[in-house]
Amino acid sequence: MIGDIHQHVTRSSIASLAFFSHSAYVATFEPQDVSYALSDPNWVNAMHEELENFERNHVWDLVEPPPNCRPIGTKWVFKNKQGENGMVVTNKARLVAQGFCQKEGIDYEKTFAPVARLEAIRILLAFVASKGFKLQQMDVKSAFLNGFIEEEVYVRQPPRFESAKFPDRIKQGPKGTFVHQAKYTRDILKRFEMGDSKPMTTPMSTNTALDADEDGEAVDQKEFRGMIGSLLYLTATRPEFQFAVCLCARYQASPRTSHHQAVKRIFRYLKFTPELGLWYSSVSSLSLRGFSDADHAGCRIDRKSTSGTCQLLGTSLVSWSSRKQASVSLSKVYSCCSQLLWMKATLSDFGLRFGKIPFLVDSTSAISVAKNPILHSRTKHIDVRFHFLRDHYENGDIDLVHVASENQLADMFTKPLEFGAFVRLRGELGVTGWKCVDNALIKGEIESQWIGIIALLV
Repeated sequence: MIGDIHQHVTRSSIASLAFFSHSAYVATFEPQDVSYALSDPNWVNAMHEELENFERNHVWDLVEPPPNCRPIGTKWVFKNKQGENGMVVTNKARLVAQGFCQKEGIDYEKTFAPVARLEAIRILLAFVASKGFKLQQMDVKSAFLNGFIEEEVYVRQPPRFESAKFPDRIKQGPKGTFVHQAKYTRDILKRFEMGDSKPMTTPMSTNTALDADEDGEAVDQKEFRGMIGSLLYLTATRPEFQFAVCLCARYQASPRTSHHQAVKRIFRYLKFTPELGLWYSSVSSLSLRGFSDADHAGCRIDRKSTSGTCQLLGTSLVSWSSRKQASVSLSKVYSCCSQLLWMKATLSDFGLRFGKIPFLVDSTSAISVAKNPILHSRTKHIDVRFHFLRDHYENGDIDLVHVASENQLADMFTKPLEFGAFVRLRGELGVTGWKCVDNALIKGEIESQWIGIIALLV
């Protein structure tokens, strides 16, 4: 007993020592203003590091402003970068120009910010996992410094830092790559005070039927939009509740209590599954396939349908969407076909070539219209975009294949599902937990594990 206590105290002491020795090099608070940051040497060092980056990359030259010039102000933005365990690892101070004071057409003509498509990043992850490559992650400081502008822009120096001469995960193992946002999930649960809520097994009930609910009690629009925005950011690695979030997002203009309860249901699902993410297996093939589905006049307001699509590289989910159709048509297959063709072109840069890409649809009418030329005279009213699908089928780019409704993976993006079907499709899409992957559990074992947890909760 004494030995156990001594061992426990020793381990606690080591953990405490590691924490305090680490905190000696970083600040644990985020300043709200410059004066507060200047009171801590760690934040002062972070601010000096930012300005040294400016000097090293020749971002600006210190000059006297010309007559009638209004220099743009600057502002410090302070942010703590945390590790997966929640401990602060880096203090980041960023000096930004207050561009909001400029007016379009007077101070500037256009803006452009190059960003990578998430689908392109997921393609890279799937390809790397399949080939068994080791993927390295790096942190780029002051990435905007890579750009050059020809115009003269005058910016004020930050207060208290005038020149003396002139007055923020990728886990990766031998079996594949696991991408998750577990820490972000815990953060938003805490932010919206849902950390102690009762867990739910699915993000939306099959009985849920949202409408405008004009007679319902109005709720705080700012908070509602904040919840929706936070969840949309999380769908980058959690596709299983994409439909639920997009459905709730339709009522951001005038949210009611019923809409708020639906969003809180999604957070309660996150409480139950905080550690889930996307799994890119190293044994996955590099075959390309797509799924497309739609409900039937599911919107209770305008009776328009919701289209759902997803595209996979082997067993690795790369792209997905859930959106209400702009018109009552068969155009749902157009977007999925376009995405498949874009992925085919992108993968050619990786040295991969594809023949006919399987395009799985559970609508026999859609397949008939694309394949049977006799029906074309009867389908002149159909959107011209749909014939885009027929053209690529005839050119041999895609192969339209009928799939049974129970095997339609895109079904998850068009409607709420009961627990059994939801868990099955979630597993088929590669959404799982790192512990399940780390223990090399097969799909059936993963599902039985979740069912066992359900039983304990009930």
